[in-house]
Amino acid sequence: MRWDLVRGGTRLPRAVRLLVVARAVNRLGAFSLSFLTVLITTGFGASAAVAGCVSAAFGVATIPSRLAGGRLADRIGRRRTIVLGLTGCAVAQLGLAAADSLATAVCCAVLLGLVFEIYEPPSQAMIADVVAPDEQVRAYGLLNAALAAAGMGAGLLAAGVGHWDLRRLFVVDAFTCLLCALAVRLFLPADRRVAAAATDQRSSIAPWRDRALLRMLAAGTSFAVVYLQIMITLPLALDHEGLRPADAGLLFTASALTITAGQPLMRWRRLAALSAPVALTVGHLLLALGLAGYAFAHSLLAHLTSTVVWSVGDLLLVGRAHAVVASLAPPGGTGRYLAVYGTSWGIAGVAAPLAGTQLLEHAGPAGLWSATAFVCLLLAALQPVLVRAAALPGTHDELRSAATELTHGSAH
Repeated sequence: MRWDLVRGGTRLPRAVRLLVVARAVNRLGAFSLSFLTVLITTGFGASAAVAGCVSAAFGVATIPSRLAGGRLADRIGRRRTIVLGLTGCAVAQLGLAAADSLATAVCCAVLLGLVFEIYEPPSQAMIADVVAPDEQVRAYGLLNAALAAAGMGAGLLAAGVGHWDLRRLFVVDAFTCLLCALAVRLFLPADRRVAAAATDQRSSIAPWRDRALLRMLAAGTSFAVVYLQIMITLPLALDHEGLRPADAGLLFTASALTITAGQPLMRWRRLAALSAPVALTVGHLLLALGLAGYAFAHSLLAHLTSTVVWSVGDLLLVGRAHAVVASLAPPGGTGRYLAVYGTSWGIAGVAAPLAGTQLLEHAGPAGLWSATAFVCLLLAALQPVLVRAAALPGTHDELRSAATELTHGSAH
């Protein structure tokens, strides 16, 4: 492993920096999905209910997509899988842009879901491959911050392109996918050949039987359901409180700015030295505090303050959780372990809209945000137990190093 490229915690490996830039370019164009339901209703005259079903079908399709990405990453290599996934996304996006019937659009939407998450596990696994364990939190945090910053630009780009034609949004998105795939193919390290012994070992990896991983998956799904409440129901909650739903865009921008501006903190020695259980506990507590603030906020300024608080918590959570899951994976199984953990977002994508809208309708904004804050408090209390399992298999790093040496030997 090229951990020697990280010296003094000041410079991440070149492969990680290139990957972050490429993914940011891709994220800059990834705004079309927000308009999928609009395209279905306005472009093909379908009802809102039909559009909702199409969107739900897309969400369900992303679950096997991520699992396939993890398996392919461990079998054919990280770079090949990333290129394959991004190219598939581009093809599906262009299909949506050119669709001349509702049936064609639905097929392309489902196809997009089936390839949409393929590139996520290999991207995360590549970071685990080339970054030392004590720097992985910062590397995953940098990727998250880059995607957040690019997301701000994506909104502005969508506002401009969307005035012309909704179909052009999907064309622009496809173009950025192809641009990202080209950058990954040209500039990221080539995939190494895998020794036969390593291949046999990888075929015996069973992430769904790892209880420590399944506990992390349960916690990650709960977190994802809470997080998606912010993304999905915050505009509706603002409307219930007499504020403009469009102000949610300002809050999302404030969150992205907080996460981006907070990246230097991840290099602060005292913060970097925090153990995973402590960091995850503090992160969930800050998330709970910010969501509780939403429950009692009645002005835009109060919502902005609460947004900054929970965003700092998010800053502590994302990198740590991925680093813990990567540490659980046996040699050759990083991609599949991260893929299984990542299915939490697909599951939450189906559950969050249902739970959030029901809570908002029957308990109002205060009840919604109080419930989500309570879930975060529960997660904070459980973190020491959940993460303890990751510290038990202490031979994982040694085994991973041995497998790397075996792979290097076969490559030469």
